[in-house]
Amino acid sequence: MRRRPLPTAEEALEILKRRRTRPQRRPPPPAGKSLAPLIKQLDEKFGQGPAVLQARWREIVGETLARRTEPVRVIKSRTGEGGTLELRVDGPVASLIQHQAPQITQRLDLLLGKGAVTKLRIVQGPVKAQAAPVVARPRRRPPLDAAQERDLADSLANQPDGGLKDALLKLGRGVLRDPR
Repeated sequence: MRRRPLPTAEEALEILKRRRTRPQRRPPPPAGKSLAPLIKQLDEKFGQGPAVLQARWREIVGETLARRTEPVRVIKSRTGEGGTLELRVDGPVASLIQHQAPQITQRLDLLLGKGAVTKLRIVQGPVKAQAAPVVARPRRRPPLDAAQERDLADSLANQPDGGLKDALLKLGRGVLRDPR
């Protein structure tokens, strides 16, 4: 079997003019573009769910209860009236939640809309550990230099040894370190 020789540059141009090449494939549209209307419909039908609540749970119930509780799901009522928020609660905190239910539902009305949640369903069980808020530690100030330390000790030399002298030394160091 003999191979055909390759076409020359002019012949290649002529072949390309006669034949139509396939157009380049377009990339598919972003998935979010077609999902956005569906998500909007589902949100209108079923509500936002616990994801919105979990993000702002500390604001709703406070720091103490947020560590011992977590929202699980929002259950819509069959009649279309207010739903029920299912809470997972750690042990004896359930009585506190039950006592504060009216305040919690009022705060939920502010976030989700009036009448979105009318009841709380309390389920006792383990609560996922939430990340503690980052507390800024005070910056350590540099120690006094030797001359300042000596001047402070000289000014307190006539004080009797004991707790008062130690407290005055500590106060003096704090005052001298503060740049204000």
